[in-house]
Formats: sequence, C-alpha cells, structure tokens
Amino acid sequence: MGYRETTEAPMSCCSTEGTCSTTATTAAPAAVTTVFTVAGMTCGHCEQAVGKAVGALEGVTAVRVDVRGGLVSVDSATGLAEEAVRAAIDEAGYRLTGRA
Repeated sequence: MGYRETTEAPMSCCSTEGTCSTTATTAAPAAVTTVFTVAGMTCGHCEQAVGKAVGALEGVTAVRVDVRGGLVSVDSATGLAEEAVRAAIDEAGYRLTGRA
C-alpha cells in the first residue's frame, strides 16, 4: 500500500471571510442603561425594596440602587417606559423625581 496523493483542497469549516461556521454566534443586543432619581430612600431596606420593585419589570436585566445619591440605574434589553418605572417605585413607597 502506498501513499496516495490528492489534488483536492483539505476540507475546512472556515468561510472565505475567515470565520468558523461551527462557532457562529449571534451578538446579544446591547443593554440600555437608564438612571433615575428617586426621593425618600434612606437605608438598606429602601435599597432592597426599590431594587426588587424595579427588577420585577419586564425586560429589566439589572438594577443598582445608590441610596446616598438617590439614584437607581436600570439595565434593560430595550428602553423602559418611564411610567412603568414610576409606578413600580411608587408602589414600593418612594417617588421617582426624574431621569439623572
């Protein structure tokens, strides 16, 4: 048995653009971060209550609450309706005063 030479190009999973078809990925949509100002927060309980209320809104992926600064940063897949955020914060017992 001898070695058989071939003129065929070796098979490759890479495209002509240099990407590998077996590892194709879809880019995740960029998160939208919106910062709101909230009045009435004074302690850790306030932080938890506001974070839980806003975090329950559809599309919210993360919430960061800065009690001292009166700020609530909300990451979401798409922009959030301010009225929905206002309602959640009001329901928790605090007051949304605007966007930062």
